[in-house]
Amino acid sequence: MSPRDDDDTPRRGTPPRRGSSRDLPDAETGEEQRPRDGQPRDGQPRDGQPRDGQQRDGQQRDGHSRDGQPPRDGRRGRSSISEARAYTPRGRTVAERGRLPRSGRTTDPFRPALQVLDGGEGDTAPRTRGRGRGAEPPPEEPPKQRGKRAAEPRAEQPKKAEPRSGTGGDRSASDRTRSSSARTPKEAGPRRTVTVKRGSERDGRDRDARRARPVPPEPPKLASSSRRLRLGTVLALSLFVTIGVRLVVLQLGTSEQEVAQLLDLREKRLSTVQLPAPRGSILDTNGEVLAHSVEARYVSADPENTALQKDIPGIAAQLAPLVGVAQSELAENMQRKQVLGRWLQFRYLARGVDVGVADRIEALALPGIYTHSDERRDVPGKDLAANLIGFTGDDHHGLEGLEARYDDLLHGTDGKRIFEIGKGNLNKPIPGGYEQYTAAQPGNSLKLTIDQYVQFDVQRILKKAAEKAKATVAGAVVMNAETGEVVAQASYPPYNAAKPQDFDPVERIDVPTAVVTDPGSTHKALVFGAALQEGIITPESTLAIGPAISRGGFPFEDSHPQDKGTLMTMEGLLALSSNVGTILIADQLGKEKLYEYQKLFGLGESTGEGMPGEADGELLKPEDWSGSASGSVPVGHSVSATLVQMAAAYGAIANDGVYTQPHLIKETISGVDGEVTPSAAPETHKVLDADKAAQLRTMMEAVVESDVGTGKSARVAGYRVAGKTGTGKMLVDGQYTSHYASSFVGMAPADDPKFVIAVSMDVANGSGGEVSGPAFSEMMSYTLLHYGVPPSGTKSPTFKIHP
Repeated sequence: MSPRDDDDTPRRGTPPRRGSSRDLPDAETGEEQRPRDGQPRDGQPRDGQPRDGQQRDGQQRDGHSRDGQPPRDGRRGRSSISEARAYTPRGRTVAERGRLPRSGRTTDPFRPALQVLDGGEGDTAPRTRGRGRGAEPPPEEPPKQRGKRAAEPRAEQPKKAEPRSGTGGDRSASDRTRSSSARTPKEAGPRRTVTVKRGSERDGRDRDARRARPVPPEPPKLASSSRRLRLGTVLALSLFVTIGVRLVVLQLGTSEQEVAQLLDLREKRLSTVQLPAPRGSILDTNGEVLAHSVEARYVSADPENTALQKDIPGIAAQLAPLVGVAQSELAENMQRKQVLGRWLQFRYLARGVDVGVADRIEALALPGIYTHSDERRDVPGKDLAANLIGFTGDDHHGLEGLEARYDDLLHGTDGKRIFEIGKGNLNKPIPGGYEQYTAAQPGNSLKLTIDQYVQFDVQRILKKAAEKAKATVAGAVVMNAETGEVVAQASYPPYNAAKPQDFDPVERIDVPTAVVTDPGSTHKALVFGAALQEGIITPESTLAIGPAISRGGFPFEDSHPQDKGTLMTMEGLLALSSNVGTILIADQLGKEKLYEYQKLFGLGESTGEGMPGEADGELLKPEDWSGSASGSVPVGHSVSATLVQMAAAYGAIANDGVYTQPHLIKETISGVDGEVTPSAAPETHKVLDADKAAQLRTMMEAVVESDVGTGKSARVAGYRVAGKTGTGKMLVDGQYTSHYASSFVGMAPADDPKFVIAVSMDVANGSGGEVSGPAFSEMMSYTLLHYGVPPSGTKSPTFKIHP
């Protein structure tokens, strides 16, 4: 049971009334009246115990011993922890030893006991309430005022006083038990109040010392996070504003002279070397190299080198035989030169120099002469497909042919090396200095549809025939009839692509795409095809003709004249290349339809096979026809076309009436990862029905297989051949020349065509059958054997010239 329980009988007398005053001072003497523990209120001692104020254990009431010395603990009178344990049943001490109540404050029932434990003084300095801050002691009252206040009765205290923070609080259960058991029922009785003299001199000094105890300093305040954040924000904004202002000053406030000085300083301290990107290769359809780049070196000079300027003739004389450049040209390039107000510090002397030659130049240690990595375009076949491939310049950019047409794809992206150099004799990269290196990205490679073996043989045959016929120019095209791939495309005269500067520009043109001529009689096959498709004629049709016909006052005669009214078959008209019969069929077809089929066969616009500068040719629109146009247009005059256009038109006849765009590019190969990308599919469109195309091919066989045909020189042993001869005029700057454009365009095997070959030569004399027919025969024979095309399984039909 708790010591505070009301049923617990107190051991030390009857408890006082709740809220009564226990330590009021005497009104007359100013001394406190305090009941002693265990004493009755009448002041008589009990059980022989001395009262307060008498001698006890050798001490006087005022706190001094019998011999006049103060007690060793320096306290007033007799005070011990036993007094602090003397509690009433309600937990109050019997005496508060001199502490006066504060006005307006309830008495803490536990504070006196704690003060006894702290030193036994009732009016010591109050304990601190706050954290880290001492409470100021109450001002000392004069003795009179204290006596006056002591005479006044103490105000009634509330039943339950609030404990002060840090100074009191509820007692523990053990303390309450000891307090309750300290008094017995025998000791219960009336209490008496005794007076205690207020303090001695020593006690006053102790009290003054405690009141004068220094107040501890306040602890430092913790830093504020919000203040740090604001400070950091201000500093960051100030930094950005400073940088921004500086940038504005540099951009707008810097004078032109300062900018020029900075640029000049930069140019003097930094040297830039271009790193050429490896150029992609040009390959044939089998992956064989037609043109590629090989490792080489370039030789350069620094004209600002003092030692070089002192001995230019001697240095040029040593370099000339090594690089293959004239000594005078080398000496000129070593001279100082000013460009845009700046003296050049770099000039090329030679490019594409062999690595071995460059090593010999380095061994000479010539002042101001340097070598560096370079590449050289190598054409292994020399003149093989040179008119197609073209060539590159010193800067490794394409200038003509496919090299120029696909330069962006082949060239790649050049790299760059920028490094810091010294001055004077230390004009070399500074070790550990500034350096920036950008690697070059190699270019892509082109794989062509050209077969180098067929190309070589076609060029050989064309050159032999052209020289025999004394042709000024000549061309040949070999095309796959089914796919439109150009297997070979040759020009005469050829040139060495490794040394293009040794040839005139006219000699470097690609004849099949750049030279425009009248197709002549090769155009007649297109007229017959359109008439078959429109139902105007059939293979069994006949037509009465004469030796000549007039249109617009201009006569058109046949090379094989027939008597007037002579009936001829359709194959007979083609075999003898009748101008009269073709004009009569075109009259029935009409100029609008003829123009329409010319467009369908691909005339009047470039084929887009891939060569740069391909000519469009020209067609005469129906509204522009003159009186003689109805005679000239059907027989292939007043029309201009390239050899590639005519090969593609005959390809439509060979491919069952479907026109397929001719093309040179088969696929591209990435220079970075080797990824292969096929070229876009060629454009196709229908021109003739398949049966009409087959009928036309059979009629065209008569030109070659008939004993009287104009193209019998184009026969190929073991194969059926269909084709047409032509003799037109060559156009130069829009004007006809005195020469003839003698051509032959045909296909084989005629019953199932695989290849179409077109041959044309500009000669002074000679028809297409006489000049180009034999060349066609050799080219077709080699091509069919090279690709293993089996001979024709059937023989040509028997052709009738007359019904």
